[in-house]
Amino acid sequence: MKNTTNDRIIIFDTTLRDGEQSPGASMNIEEKIQIALQLEKLGVDVIEAGFAASSPGDFEAIHQIASRLTTTSVCSLARAVDSDIEAAAKAITPAKLKRIHTFIATSPIHMQYKLKLPPNEVIKRAVNAVGLAKSLCEDVEFSCEDALRSDIGFLKEILPAVIEAGASTINLPDTVGYRLPNEIASFMSEIHSFLYERFGEKALLSTHCHNDLGLAVANSIAAIQSGVRQVECTINGLGERAGNTALEEIVMILKTRKDLFGIDSTLDKNPSKNSLDTRINTKEIYATSKLVADITGIRPQPNKAIVGKNAFAHESGIHQDGVLKNPETYEIMRPSDIGIPDSSGLILGKHSGRAAFKDKIKELGFALNDEEILVAFGKFKQLCDSKKEVFDEDISAILREQSSHIPQVFSLNLLQVSACSSGKFCAAVSISKLESDSSKQIKEVEYSDSALGNGAVDCVLKSIDRISDISGHLLDYKVESVSKGKDALAKVVVKVAFEDAKKAMIGHGIDIDTMSATAKAYISALNSYLSMKNFLGKTFWENKNL
Repeated sequence: MKNTTNDRIIIFDTTLRDGEQSPGASMNIEEKIQIALQLEKLGVDVIEAGFAASSPGDFEAIHQIASRLTTTSVCSLARAVDSDIEAAAKAITPAKLKRIHTFIATSPIHMQYKLKLPPNEVIKRAVNAVGLAKSLCEDVEFSCEDALRSDIGFLKEILPAVIEAGASTINLPDTVGYRLPNEIASFMSEIHSFLYERFGEKALLSTHCHNDLGLAVANSIAAIQSGVRQVECTINGLGERAGNTALEEIVMILKTRKDLFGIDSTLDKNPSKNSLDTRINTKEIYATSKLVADITGIRPQPNKAIVGKNAFAHESGIHQDGVLKNPETYEIMRPSDIGIPDSSGLILGKHSGRAAFKDKIKELGFALNDEEILVAFGKFKQLCDSKKEVFDEDISAILREQSSHIPQVFSLNLLQVSACSSGKFCAAVSISKLESDSSKQIKEVEYSDSALGNGAVDCVLKSIDRISDISGHLLDYKVESVSKGKDALAKVVVKVAFEDAKKAMIGHGIDIDTMSATAKAYISALNSYLSMKNFLGKTFWENKNL
């Protein structure tokens, strides 16, 4: 990754690493691959695909993503530890563009209480780590954990040392989200000027802000205005605690306020360029946001900037009148700028053919192979028989469900739920299971069972547990309408911990019937669990606290 593009902001996406640390946002390998492919389509420069040394699952996810991407650099995080760096290098081996991101804490409180190391030893470890990473990968990023609470004098010692050792990107995180924009601006300006005088454009300066005080985006913008040329961010601002810098907000600020982001010749010595930019295709923002929300089950709040449900909604009559006459009266962006579908597009119904369905798939931004299209088209036809009107949101839900490549060991055939006179509910369920016979041939075997419960959801899940012989503990349950109308599809998202696994699985299900959607979501989580367990092995699941 060249570091001389001072007229462009490098977008470093860490949704799959830092974003996944958000409670309840865990993803399986296939889901991470889906998101990575969409991030490449969006146009991010670097994807931090995980922390290779943290688990076999993270390593495999990084490795598979590295083998699939072609235009985006694939990065693995690594502590300043030899084994971490070697694991990171091995995981990203297949990537056409690759980066190792190594880090060590530099604030006094972290060095004293966490690392228990004196400053000179921290510098030594950082230099050794960067040197090893550089011997294994040309592109190396170094981060000072808790940089914004570090002594700036100490940073002026450690940063030149790691740049000399081979770091081409220097990242200064506000790890605890503590600083204000004016403090960030002053801090970054001083570091930028110091490094530029010593090294010119040899190393790119990066920012990584957390949102504990609601200032992650504002702080990142202040950093950009102070010479930073890489922003580390996540889709929807996903992240632990209060989240991270929201990618979509940074990108649209730069796009909407180009008048403010001219190159400062005193910082970049490049006055011929008149505005900063990214390589993001903003028309993919909405699709990317939806995909991450669907996979993690964490939706942006309705009033979230850019991608919230109400971001382009106008209830005031005065506002509505103005927007109808001229959108610029109250809208500084248009829905189409971020790829929100135009409701005037192609409408499909029960008489629509496969060609029209394929065109709709393309219009909605999905990429399915012929076999997947055939299956999705069959589900679309079934939906047309059940619903009077089929909306784009309905089709998108079908396509997202179809694009999952998790082996469907279990699948729902039939479900009946009824209320008993005792006040209990009863569910009767029929499920197909993929099994191998004596000749190793895979076949579907149908199983049926029933269960009583204290409510409809309880009895449905108990009946599935009886068939699978795998007990699950429901941690979270969400239901919402996919589209409009009384016959709208119900979408259910569940978070389930199976057996004694420490890591909860997310499952999704859609159906006109809410209980059928619930059963499908639970089975989806079960299939994800079996897929992950099959890959990692039982011993890992029993002994690792993920």
